[in-house]
Amino acid sequence: MSPSLFRILALIQKEFLAVLKDPRSRFIIFLPPILQSMIFGYAASFDLNTVPYAVLNQSNSTASADLLSRLDGSGVFRRQADLERTKDISTWIDSSRAILVVRIDQDFERRLVAGGPATVEVIADGRNSNTAGTALGYLGSVVDGFNADWRSGHSQPGPPLRIVTRAWYNPNLDSRWSMIPSLVGTLTMMGTLMLTALSVAREREQGTFDQLLVTPFRPYEIMVGKAVPNMVIGLTQSTTILLIAQFWFHIPFVGSFVVLYAGLGLFLMAAVGLGLFVSSIAMTMQQAMLYAFLLVMPFALLSGLTTPISSMPEFLQSAMVINPLRYALDLTKRVYLEDAGFAQLLPDFLPLTIIGLVTLSGSAWLFSRRLA
Repeated sequence: MSPSLFRILALIQKEFLAVLKDPRSRFIIFLPPILQSMIFGYAASFDLNTVPYAVLNQSNSTASADLLSRLDGSGVFRRQADLERTKDISTWIDSSRAILVVRIDQDFERRLVAGGPATVEVIADGRNSNTAGTALGYLGSVVDGFNADWRSGHSQPGPPLRIVTRAWYNPNLDSRWSMIPSLVGTLTMMGTLMLTALSVAREREQGTFDQLLVTPFRPYEIMVGKAVPNMVIGLTQSTTILLIAQFWFHIPFVGSFVVLYAGLGLFLMAAVGLGLFVSSIAMTMQQAMLYAFLLVMPFALLSGLTTPISSMPEFLQSAMVINPLRYALDLTKRVYLEDAGFAQLLPDFLPLTIIGLVTLSGSAWLFSRRLA
């Protein structure tokens, strides 16, 4: 065994002992994931201001144009694309570029003129059940207005238009199916970033950090020794939430654990990198907790957990490209509910890798300056 690897293993052992012997650290590791999984699993709500949708208009009639103009003029629905083929629907739903896809058949206007009822098929992205349910409610209001105007203009007694809804990946639009998988990334980031941010600050306050200055540890060895235990703890928290999702809430897992844990590994690398960056600039535990809180709260609120990113102002959407949690939420839900593979998740894997490398490199540079 090389001397460098031996030193890293010794430092990893020390970090595990420091975390597990500290009552506050044990509290952060085990209790919050369990309690918050229960709380968020039973009580959660979303607000929705903008509904991105796509249209497959096979009718191209005056009636279908009237219906779509009502959607576009509602102030809520924002048309993203006019599709030409049925197979394009899956592309827009799977990539989360559209919450809904509205499909209008060729005989739409003919059925209305003949006395109906005509059918409009709406395909909803069930991976975010509350968002999909809210969007379907907005759509129902627009259709009610269309029905009322058509009945008054054509003297028809019954509703001329009805909606047939299909929710992909979450047939019953159960809110827990979208909330609990999202907590895998959210709660893990909160705990991991906080523990990592406190690691060096705690040693500074206890005076043990000065002892590192006189040891033969190199900066990268300290980085690895600090990062590995927190990544292991993060994976433990993620596994705890996954077990709760499957065995307590009975949410079926349809994806690959290999893909999921590969994504979680990259996500934890990014989260630990942010935590080490905070810990390298904080002088006290109080400062480290404050800096970590300033990062965690915006990242959690602007990750897409409560509000779709597409509904946020464009400057916030651009700013959140550095938020690792937004990619982790998309990754965990798509693997858990959709069975997405490595190819489909490449837009999540690449940013997480870049964020992790940048933050870890920046932390190593700051550590090298501290140890110089």
